[in-house]
Amino acid sequence: MGAHKLLFSELKLWSSGRGGWIARLHKGGCGKASLSSCSPKVCIVGSGPAGFYTAQHLIKARQDVEVDIYERLPVPFGLVRFGVAPDHPEVKNVINTFTQTAKHSRCSFYGNVNVGKNVSITELQQAYHAVVLSYGAEGNRSMGVPGEDLAGVYSAKDFVGWYNGLPSCRELSPDLSCETAVILGQGNVALDVARILLSPIDILKKTDITQPTLEALAESQVRRVLIVGRRGPIQIACTIKELREMVNLPDTRPDMVAADFDGVKEALKDLPRPRKRLTELMLKTALEVPGEKEQERRSKASRTWGFRFFRSPVEVLAEPGHSRIAGIRLAINKLEGSGDGAQAVLTGEVEDVPCGLVVSSIGYKSLPIDPSVPFDSRKAIVPNTMGRVKQAAGLYCSGWLKTGPTGVIATTMNNSFDTARSILEDMDSGTLDMSAAKPGSQSISALLEKRGVKPVTFSDWEKIDNVEMKRGESRGKPREKLLTVEEMLHVAWT
Repeated sequence: MGAHKLLFSELKLWSSGRGGWIARLHKGGCGKASLSSCSPKVCIVGSGPAGFYTAQHLIKARQDVEVDIYERLPVPFGLVRFGVAPDHPEVKNVINTFTQTAKHSRCSFYGNVNVGKNVSITELQQAYHAVVLSYGAEGNRSMGVPGEDLAGVYSAKDFVGWYNGLPSCRELSPDLSCETAVILGQGNVALDVARILLSPIDILKKTDITQPTLEALAESQVRRVLIVGRRGPIQIACTIKELREMVNLPDTRPDMVAADFDGVKEALKDLPRPRKRLTELMLKTALEVPGEKEQERRSKASRTWGFRFFRSPVEVLAEPGHSRIAGIRLAINKLEGSGDGAQAVLTGEVEDVPCGLVVSSIGYKSLPIDPSVPFDSRKAIVPNTMGRVKQAAGLYCSGWLKTGPTGVIATTMNNSFDTARSILEDMDSGTLDMSAAKPGSQSISALLEKRGVKPVTFSDWEKIDNVEMKRGESRGKPREKLLTVEEMLHVAWT
């Protein structure tokens, strides 16, 4: 079967007439052949949206570019798989586009390869004409307050990783035996966490949320979720879609503080349209007397959620004599300035909120991958100009590593296309030396083999994909994810 498959891919490459099938088969040797068979080789580190969108643009824009994507995990798609909420399946549809890219004759996927450990950036630079870093933001911004290490305090990144089946978060097992949870931050991720904590199990069990999470949520005692932000309603970071989902969440009712909205109505007229609509929905939810039907729905609700504005964490409070959380102390802020530029300033007042769970959703941050790569630790990005890494010829970056962790998948798509355009410009202008043949994956595969590292191919991933979908089918879910790297590799290689 393997031989047939190889023959078929050779024919496919040959018939596509893109860059010469012999050049592709003997990856990279220009030999004495004409330069047209010496195709540009680009390596991408990270297979999330940034990696795949960069690859997609390169392959479509130039008929001879070959792209290899390296991924630390055995499974592709990054935050589309491990970040997007289980009840947002429509957002995961981009996987179909990424799959098309991965199966393109000039694209290869190598999972289970830890760049920086199994192979260095310098080694990749020797093997490829260009190296793109798209490995995202896997660190957490810390709150920097006493008590943040207590049991019962989690980062949103880890909490999201837990319910989405990220292998490194499998053993998080958050304690959900308390009544009140406090989420710090008011972006879309904060609202995802709130929604997952409060959603009826009947809704969640039809999603690809992991089985252990489903079982934990079925036993959860959490009945009240407060979503805390340091500024006011006009500066809230979530989008209207996520707010609307909270407002309409079955068996829940909103619980707001009317005073938080003082002066907001008057400020509406000066707001840009998307922000205005978001603020109007918040005002309506917080202050208007609901209609009869909505009133009846709210009166029957067993769970509540609410925003708390003008608050910053000062300290996580412990139970006396225990290393467990008992509550959180919040500083009360006032705003100086107006609109998006308004700054939260301490008033000197504090308030204590009893709670048994705190999820900090104040942002992800990128981490350095290799000492040879420039890194701005203050901004937590790789310093770059239009995706060109500063003082590092042939090195590029895209996605959150390039911009910091902001925006939605479409934002990442545009920023990745920009990086791909920079690479193509540099190929055309001679900034990138294209005269020498590069061995590409041929030399990297040999290095990895020598080091005892076996990559997972895209067809190996498809085996994992099939097993997960079959497992899901038997439970009435779109998929039941494999939760450990060992399980994934076992399925991939049998």
